[in-house]
Amino acid sequence: MSIIAIVGAGMMGSAIGIPAAENGNEVRMVGTPLDREIIDHARKTGNHLTMKRTLPASYRYYQFEQMQEALDGADLLVGGVSSFGVDWFVENVLKEIPESLPVLSVTKGLMDDEKGDLICYPQLFQSRLPQRKLKLNAVGGPCTSYELADHDWTQVCFCGEDMSLLRWIRGLFETDYYHVSLSTDVIGVECAVALKNAYALAVSLAIGLSERKEGIGGIQHYNSQAALFLQSYKEMRKLLTHIGGNEESLPFGVGDLYVTVFGGRTRKIGTLLGRGLTFEQAMKELKGVTLESIVITTRASRAVRKQIADGRLKQEDFPLLTHIDQILNEGHAVDIPWNQFETEFEV
Repeated sequence: MSIIAIVGAGMMGSAIGIPAAENGNEVRMVGTPLDREIIDHARKTGNHLTMKRTLPASYRYYQFEQMQEALDGADLLVGGVSSFGVDWFVENVLKEIPESLPVLSVTKGLMDDEKGDLICYPQLFQSRLPQRKLKLNAVGGPCTSYELADHDWTQVCFCGEDMSLLRWIRGLFETDYYHVSLSTDVIGVECAVALKNAYALAVSLAIGLSERKEGIGGIQHYNSQAALFLQSYKEMRKLLTHIGGNEESLPFGVGDLYVTVFGGRTRKIGTLLGRGLTFEQAMKELKGVTLESIVITTRASRAVRKQIADGRLKQEDFPLLTHIDQILNEGHAVDIPWNQFETEFEV
């Protein structure tokens, strides 16, 4: 048995501990200062407040002030914060742990720097703590928290620099329903699964366009969804390989794109925009909920624009990313540039 401390009681952080607990490991769930109600609710009921699922009876719960107690004797730290909590996680958690404690992050996202380079979160964590040599690993691939909690068959990828360490971590989590591939291509895996947030919003525009034509609940038009999915794949592939990721990592992002299009808040915002709502109207409809897809789109588009300006990328390779950025940040109406998706090639 190993001891796994999960910091961040959001849905994915909470769900990933389920297979580990079922494998006989001790799982200690530590809430951030924003998770107090979730931790209190789980202590009282055994259920997760927002995921609406029952958590294993063996889970142990801690408020953030008890983090050191939860980390005492831990063999693995799981970072379960959202992408909006990465700075907090670096300052309040990664700075405090021993360098010998391996870390597995479930947080998906990218940052862009002043040069237009895109940086995945494991790179960001290490850059913020250059004096420390942390054992940073991450999870990527198609997985929704509630379906993982329901034991639906799931295929993900753990990535990190040390394959032997990754194999040990996989042994803690892998079950007959939770299957784990391994990769040392951290940039490729993490960038692929982050970019899917932007492109899931783009594909979801077609859902809204269908509803605008057929009415809500009417006939769905799958040609247009597939066309946007295809263009998303092309642009993700171009950007992923450009920033140094291995093309073998792209399927984890494409699979994640598929599952995100079929559920969640990103689908909702894309659908509302496709129906004809402005970005402000759509956000009002969603009652101001924070969406990672908007942040990822903005950061990726900003980076691509800078690299186009200095000649490292070509504008014609990213018409879909450009258009969704215009919708979100420049007030443009949805007007899919279909003809810009066309290509010619001879073999």
